[in-house]
Amino acid sequence: MEGRGLPAPPRTAGIRDIAVTQGLPRYAAFAAMLSAAGLPIYIHAPKFYVDSYGVTLAQLSLALFALRLLDVVQDPLLGRLAQATRHIRGLTVTLAGTVMAAAMAMLFAFPPMLPPLWWFALSLALLFSAFSYLTIAFYAQGVARAAAMGDAHVRLATWRETGALLGVCLAAALPTMLAGTGAPFAIYAIVFALAALGAILAMAPEWRDTGTAPSTGLRAILSDAPARRLLIIALVNATPVAVTSTLFLFYVADRLAAPGWEGPLLLLFFLSAAGAAPIWGRVATRWGTKRALMAGMVLAIVTFAFALPLSTGDLAAFTLVCIASGAALGADLTLLPALFARRMGQVAPAAADGFGLWSFVSKASLAVAAIVLFPVLDAVDFEAGGENGAQALWTLTLLYAGVPLGLKALALLLLARSGIEGETSRTEKSHA
Repeated sequence: MEGRGLPAPPRTAGIRDIAVTQGLPRYAAFAAMLSAAGLPIYIHAPKFYVDSYGVTLAQLSLALFALRLLDVVQDPLLGRLAQATRHIRGLTVTLAGTVMAAAMAMLFAFPPMLPPLWWFALSLALLFSAFSYLTIAFYAQGVARAAAMGDAHVRLATWRETGALLGVCLAAALPTMLAGTGAPFAIYAIVFALAALGAILAMAPEWRDTGTAPSTGLRAILSDAPARRLLIIALVNATPVAVTSTLFLFYVADRLAAPGWEGPLLLLFFLSAAGAAPIWGRVATRWGTKRALMAGMVLAIVTFAFALPLSTGDLAAFTLVCIASGAALGADLTLLPALFARRMGQVAPAAADGFGLWSFVSKASLAVAAIVLFPVLDAVDFEAGGENGAQALWTLTLLYAGVPLGLKALALLLLARSGIEGETSRTEKSHA
């Protein structure tokens, strides 16, 4: 074609796109490190302190709820801090990463230097704070990166959340792999510290370009109706994950009577999510982000309904639940943040304030889970690892599968009626 006098196609755009894409593995690596810190927060730490130090479920419930109340004030403030310090973000990220690694060591590698419950609370307070700041700064940075890629929020989210889920898989597998060492969680804390250093160094080039968009403030974000709706949907949609994450180990060991299978099933769940995340990204490209997310929610509802009648010995059936629910989680983690990031790119391009709110609503669901679930189980005399009656086991099942089913149905209804639209599907573009 060029030889017939037509101009050669421009090459600089393709080269620039390759250069931008080459930065995306950094996002995957950093997300993997963050998720490896998040897994102990949500799953391992409570059971570790129950088994190792005799802390009761009721005590842990109160401690976790108090720490989540800290987040009520803290996360929006950390969003403001991330925005105000964006020009030295590389330094603040390094400091926060160091605090997080130290807190992980306090939690798992050192014997409590205070009463175990207080040591648990102090360690998690430091871990929560550093984790929150890093998450907010990281997701806000992603808005600028996606804008540079041409409104490619789903594309970036696919890299980021696939990396995060692979990090979760590694974090879920390591304690089991290290079980023969006699101190699996202590070694986990050391491995995590080394991984945090590597991820921070890999991500360093990204922090140099923090954007010049001014902060719009929380009021501007909350006054935007689509942003408010997405925050509400995120709160409702995250609560089922908080419930199942909190109860997963107890459900497998006590309801299914399959102690020892917790690790493999947890790994299967997250591997399924990691494998599904890129697929959901492609589905969103074809169908549109909103419709793809709704399909993921429907899959989750069907899966929870299938889990409701399971009981002792139904390990094979629960394996299918883990695969399907993991696949549904891949949609949640990839597509819903992409919708919110796209909206922030339109109304609050600096994004740190917006993701401060996003982090808050995500963790508010964990506060609800912590203050409600364990006291309910205590009320029916549920005893982890002990002899439990029919009422206690049915209550555990209802909390693990029934409550998330209802909440997922509500989230689906809210999204369907929200009026929010995601990125245009490939089919719609072809007809435009």
